[in-house]
Amino acid sequence: MNPDFPLWLRASHLLNFVLIGIVLRSGWEIIASLPRLWWRNDCKPGTEWLKFTRRTLSTEEGVYTSLMEERSVSPLLTLPGHKNIGLGRHWHGLGVSLWMLNGLVYVVLLFATGLWRRIIPTSWDVFPEAFESLRIYLGFGIPTVEYFRPYDALQMLIYTGVVFVLAPLLILTGIAMAPAVRSRFPWYVKVCGGHQGARSLHFIGMLLMCVFIVMHVGLVFIVHAEYNLPHMLFGVTDTAQYAQAFTITIATIVVVIGGWIALSYLTLADRARAQRVLVALTEPVRKLTLNWMKPRMSRQSTYTEKDISEFHWTNGLTPTADESTEWLEHQANGFRNWRLELGGDLNGETLNLSLEDLKTLPQTEYIAVHSCMQGWSATAKWGGVRLRDVLALLGPRPVDAHYLMVTSHGLAQEMYDHRTREPFYAVLSLDMVTEDDTILAYERNDHPLDIHLGAPLRLRVESNHGYKMVKWIKSIEWIKDYADHGDGRGGTREDAALQAFNGRI
Repeated sequence: MNPDFPLWLRASHLLNFVLIGIVLRSGWEIIASLPRLWWRNDCKPGTEWLKFTRRTLSTEEGVYTSLMEERSVSPLLTLPGHKNIGLGRHWHGLGVSLWMLNGLVYVVLLFATGLWRRIIPTSWDVFPEAFESLRIYLGFGIPTVEYFRPYDALQMLIYTGVVFVLAPLLILTGIAMAPAVRSRFPWYVKVCGGHQGARSLHFIGMLLMCVFIVMHVGLVFIVHAEYNLPHMLFGVTDTAQYAQAFTITIATIVVVIGGWIALSYLTLADRARAQRVLVALTEPVRKLTLNWMKPRMSRQSTYTEKDISEFHWTNGLTPTADESTEWLEHQANGFRNWRLELGGDLNGETLNLSLEDLKTLPQTEYIAVHSCMQGWSATAKWGGVRLRDVLALLGPRPVDAHYLMVTSHGLAQEMYDHRTREPFYAVLSLDMVTEDDTILAYERNDHPLDIHLGAPLRLRVESNHGYKMVKWIKSIEWIKDYADHGDGRGGTREDAALQAFNGRI
């Protein structure tokens, strides 16, 4: 056996191939939910630097929703496919977690065994040697086998760049798109160019990774395959084993690709079951890496009025006569008779609060970046009252109350199983309820809240994606368990898109 290619190294390469396919295919599912990329954080239509749709959008706010931008992609290409961003995000989270763990083990063993010298250059001579290899490749030639020790200089530079530059770039920009990170460490997201800068850099990194994979796999079969394949599979350079190694390699690639596609169809066959399994697998990672992060008010000094966006996307359609004649009547009279239903069965009574009642409570305002799990973002100044101050009007929290449910006058945009649309709602954990930046907003940018953004009152939970921030609020009540409401997943968006509610303790 060749000590340059031990069993652990071969095994980590195979596992990496399996996992990177899960990561890429689920990432494509996420991109398909909003096939546009920006450098500016307000995501104003017409300012994209790249888009995968011919559709032209209006620059007038509120005339369409981001859900209208979702594209259905075949499960043969994405994981799971067919406009399932929630499950796609679950698969992405699981794939990334395992991919990072495999990469960590690989790097640790690489240095522990001294095999780091096989890919990390130790002499400046690597650059002229790499240029010579590149010159040969560009001339459609193949360097002689003597160039490979086990890799030639060009391969060493590329592998070092992928392992120690490109992979960390993907990880760091991915982290920057997490709402928990943004609310806790806003400076970090700003360093990455904001949410959209991180998203665009992440996409570019993904493209580079795809190019590397295609080139890497292709050159294995093109450049001295009679040596590469036995070396890669058996750790030997015996060309007599080439046929066997070639057969096993092709069979393995076919099996892995078949496995990727099978995961898509297994997920779509029972989406609720897939969600339960994926949440169970990924929840420990969220608790370890994200759930402990609490928002910092220092974010208020990070974003200023100069950061406020020209354009603000939205999701969810303004209530119509088919959904809520009550809300339309309130809109017609300027919400003078609108009342927030505060309380419920666990409290034994319900308070009905007007906007003027809410405005007598201590007001708070801040500038924050709103991000949607589809990928768009916008920065605005929000003004209102802290949710915990409003709940204090009910007195002490009931003993059996473990969650808070916020319900909208509006209905879900669509139900995943095509049943009649139901009132939109979201459930908050106790931690979310008590955060300083969890507010009931009645102003945006020093003006009364816009109709399309949730007038007269909307929820803001800055440590979460936008799907938790209910618009056109009708009622707020303590509940015992979110499993007793809707489909039991913690909110309409969770029910419809099978996204995770990670607030359950």
